Amino acid sequence: MHPARERIAAVFGRRQGSGYLLTPRLVLTAAHVVGDCETPRVIVPGGAGPVRCRLAWARDDSRRCDAALLTAERDLVPEEAAAAFEPLVWGRSYDLRAWPGAQAVGFPQVQRDAEEELDTEQVVGTFKPGSSMLSGRHVLDSEHRAPEPPDGGGSPWAGMSGAAVFVDGLLAGVVCADPAGWGHGRLTVTPSATLWSDFQFLKECLLAGHKPESRSLTSHRELEIEAFEGRLRDYVVGKAGELTIIGLTLSDSEGESWPLDAAYLSLELTDTDPDRAVAAEGFGAAEAGSRPGPAPRRAEEALSGRRRVLLRGAAGSGKTTLLQWLATITARGDLPPGLGHLSGCMPLLLPLRTLIRRGELPRPEEFLATAAAPLAGLPAAQGWATRRLAEGTVLLLVDGVDEVPEADRRRTLSWIKDLLAAYPDARYVLTTRPSAVREGWLADAGFTELELLPMGRGDVLAFIDRWHTAAGAQRNAQLREMGEALAAAVVAKRDLGRLATNPLMCALICALNRSRRGYLPHGRMELYRAALELLLVRRDRERDIAVGLESPELEQAQTALLRKIAYWLIRNGRHEIAWHKAVEILERALPAMPAVAARGSAEDILRHLVLRSGLLRQPTSGTLDFIHRTFQDYLGAQAAVDDWDFDVLVEHAHDTQWEDVLRMAVGHAAPRARAELLHLLLERGDREEPARHRLHLLAAACLEHATEVDPEIRTRVEKAAAELVPPRDPESAKELAAAGRVVLDLLPGPEGLEEEVAHAVVVAATTVADDHAIPLLSRYATHRSLRVRAQLAWAWDRFDTEQYAEAVIGRLPYADEGEGELRFVAKSREHERMLRKLGGSRLVQYRGLDATTQNLTDFLVRLPGPRQK
Repeated sequence: MHPARERIAAVFGRRQGSGYLLTPRLVLTAAHVVGDCETPRVIVPGGAGPVRCRLAWARDDSRRCDAALLTAERDLVPEEAAAAFEPLVWGRSYDLRAWPGAQAVGFPQVQRDAEEELDTEQVVGTFKPGSSMLSGRHVLDSEHRAPEPPDGGGSPWAGMSGAAVFVDGLLAGVVCADPAGWGHGRLTVTPSATLWSDFQFLKECLLAGHKPESRSLTSHRELEIEAFEGRLRDYVVGKAGELTIIGLTLSDSEGESWPLDAAYLSLELTDTDPDRAVAAEGFGAAEAGSRPGPAPRRAEEALSGRRRVLLRGAAGSGKTTLLQWLATITARGDLPPGLGHLSGCMPLLLPLRTLIRRGELPRPEEFLATAAAPLAGLPAAQGWATRRLAEGTVLLLVDGVDEVPEADRRRTLSWIKDLLAAYPDARYVLTTRPSAVREGWLADAGFTELELLPMGRGDVLAFIDRWHTAAGAQRNAQLREMGEALAAAVVAKRDLGRLATNPLMCALICALNRSRRGYLPHGRMELYRAALELLLVRRDRERDIAVGLESPELEQAQTALLRKIAYWLIRNGRHEIAWHKAVEILERALPAMPAVAARGSAEDILRHLVLRSGLLRQPTSGTLDFIHRTFQDYLGAQAAVDDWDFDVLVEHAHDTQWEDVLRMAVGHAAPRARAELLHLLLERGDREEPARHRLHLLAAACLEHATEVDPEIRTRVEKAAAELVPPRDPESAKELAAAGRVVLDLLPGPEGLEEEVAHAVVVAATTVADDHAIPLLSRYATHRSLRVRAQLAWAWDRFDTEQYAEAVIGRLPYADEGEGELRFVAKSREHERMLRKLGGSRLVQYRGLDATTQNLTDFLVRLPGPRQK
């Protein structure tokens, strides 16, 4: 049997109709055919006979859309027929051109024979997108006369409803009605574009194994555009489909790039304001309302159905990697069910750090030149971006709002809002560091704010496994053993576990563990220092590489030269530097380094730094930047301390781009210089009321890197921080937590606190992630707020498993008639064991690494047992 013929089905619901198989179990038909029938049946000629189905999705608004999806309880065709199914491609009309030769095959009643046996009818005609425009439908005008109407009255085409309409082999719509006024020579059609605009329709298709792919109903120009878009998708996948794994390269046979599919790790996100996030969505309110409350979710779940997202995340938290993943899966069309609303979109990744240095931000027609410069000059590219944006089929990924100088953020906001006004139907994802823009910065534009959370223990273990796999652990037993030992150390050593909180830090820890044969530094500053030694000095030495400029003098001086470049970038609010400007900086520095100057010109030495340091790269032929912003901040902070530029540091302390620079400067400084820097910071906070809160919190956070501080200064800092306790919201809670363990002695118990404040206190204590916080958190375990208890349940893996289970998890009420049921989060086998030991009929969300597949698991179960009293 011909596979195309075997995809045509007869549907029996409230009435007889036709259908088309999208997969062996998924049937497309008209919604009115099914109606309110609870057990519709489907028959495919030569198939499995009548098969009962479930209504997966339906929409019948009597005018614009009349379509349904049925899921059969078993395959409707034999396995060999299903294997021969040709790929199904949907067709969309982008103009009013009529298309002759369109056809629909169905099972009209008029084709029943004397024994009432069904047979097919092929209606051939012209597909007209310009007819019935006001109702949102298209029409199929038949080339031949309509059959005689039935004796009892009604449409002579009864039974054709639900038939798929094809134009040039593309599925263009679904037959839904027969307008009698046209002498039954016309069938009205629900167009494919209407179905594609429905998020739930796309989601159900993906869940059933049908990945919708669409093409335009093609003219010569459109064929040219399709070919261009195919090249563009391949380019996006090639460019965004690799990750740079910092610290991976230690031998000539290994590269620092790794396929994103193998290295990407789906991290957890949370709504910064769950109530506002639901209200901000202009669609899918029912789905949004049914989502679990404030519990963190994996990226693909948190982004589900979101058309406008502002993604917050700390340095190294994986913001850019998440955008790369979105770009890659969207370009491939390989989307998980929750991201079905991105089907058919073209991703364009715009790095603001590159765009802002050009002066004026790009106009929409210039987006291609930014995201895919080699293709921007092709004839089909002319007008492509604005047309796609207007259609709403572009996913605009704008990376690094925090990398825009503070003075330019207002015009950046205006640029974004102009885009939203001009192209409201496009999809937008923007990224920023948490403190760079205020909370609710784009809330009035309908943006949901999500924040990348620190990695939990399960994520850290998954990252360690994937890093070592990328480094060749499968063929290197020693490396595999080192990875296993590191995973055990991260779990056992609290100090190490507190460092491994984001992908950047985990990558550095993995690289240093391999390089140092298991010996790891303590504290963030020591970790960065060791990482720089690895990248700048030891890597080439261990690889026994000799190049023309290599010398002990240059080896010792390269850090100093890189500091000067880094500090110039920081002082000028830049993240990229022109090649000629970097050469000028080295030219000014070399007279003080005669031994280095003797090795070559400033340009030769700069070229050597780019080639050998592992820290500088060339995003374009004429520019340089650091492989990660954190290294720029670390080196620039050392330069500021060397130059005793404390007034400059304090003067910029309110600017979020200088926050990490100042904190690391405190870590670099000697004790006397450190005390002076903190004194100046406190004085400015006391002097300037608008900045007081932020500056005093920053001073408290600096104590993390201050191992030795004048007792009087430390007391002043702690007193200033105490005035900011309790925190009022999650953002200020996280800023307070940056001060470290000292905060725990300042946080109050739950008595008399408003719900929002109680939640902020718990966020602060769980963010510090020190076991000394457990007694305080235990006092919040019976709090009336589900949001507070959910934070306590989610943060379990940050603490000692048994101690936290006994003090906090075991005391959490999980049945609440007011707000709903608490979900416990199990991220390890130890968590599962403790929950079973505690007993009770608990709802448990399992999130962790599958030992067999090495994939992250995420599913919901209920543990048996009596309810908690």
